[in-house]
Amino acid sequence: MFSSGHMIMTPRKVLALSPAHRMSEEEEEFSPSVLGTKEHWDAVYSRELKTFEDYGDEGEVWFGEGSVTRVVKWLNAQKLPLSSAVVDIGTGNGKLLVQLAKSGYSNLTGIDYCSGAIALAQSICDKEGVSQRVKLQVADFLGSFAPAEQYDVALDKGTFDAISLDPAGAKDKCLQYVQALRRVIRPDGIFIITSCNWTRDQLLQHFGNEFEVTDDLPTPTFSFGGRSGRTVTALVFRRRSCS
Repeated sequence: MFSSGHMIMTPRKVLALSPAHRMSEEEEEFSPSVLGTKEHWDAVYSRELKTFEDYGDEGEVWFGEGSVTRVVKWLNAQKLPLSSAVVDIGTGNGKLLVQLAKSGYSNLTGIDYCSGAIALAQSICDKEGVSQRVKLQVADFLGSFAPAEQYDVALDKGTFDAISLDPAGAKDKCLQYVQALRRVIRPDGIFIITSCNWTRDQLLQHFGNEFEVTDDLPTPTFSFGGRSGRTVTALVFRRRSCS
């Protein structure tokens, strides 16, 4: 990612962060934003759900359709068992799970702390005919989510970004996120994160003690002022077997 041009993506538009929101390498945190609050996302998915009910519009895909394609393509290339337990953290409208289900995966779980998001995801799964392969749950990853078994694969496409903007103690919640991730992923399990706020090095700082990076997924690049970079970072981590 191009560190001087961090962006946060909402389901409807891309917002360039102002200088006050940009994170310096030293501070390792962002200024608080409404984009980090549950109230904001409750309102977003209430609108998204009504739009779907009224017009059949499924809403936008965070970071674009390419962000879904690259994750699905990578997982397919690994030849994982189609019965592998997969959880999508902050699933939103569930479009990533829909594509995984269409690729044959049958043990998929999506969680989100917004009931409107889960209602929307359920409606889309029903429409796409994949409901039998996808379990959806209203749950806070940092709080109420307590799966009976650990997952083989965990996915995050923007949730850690939102947590890093939470006005109610973002730094502590980022630490809680890593510990929650450790609890839900089995040793040697896979974690794939897509972020528009954090660089590769910054993500390694957050997750490197518990997880080791195994792959960088290709994302679009851009050039500005003689420098090149990425607006999105997508990394594959594996949980350390001894962590």
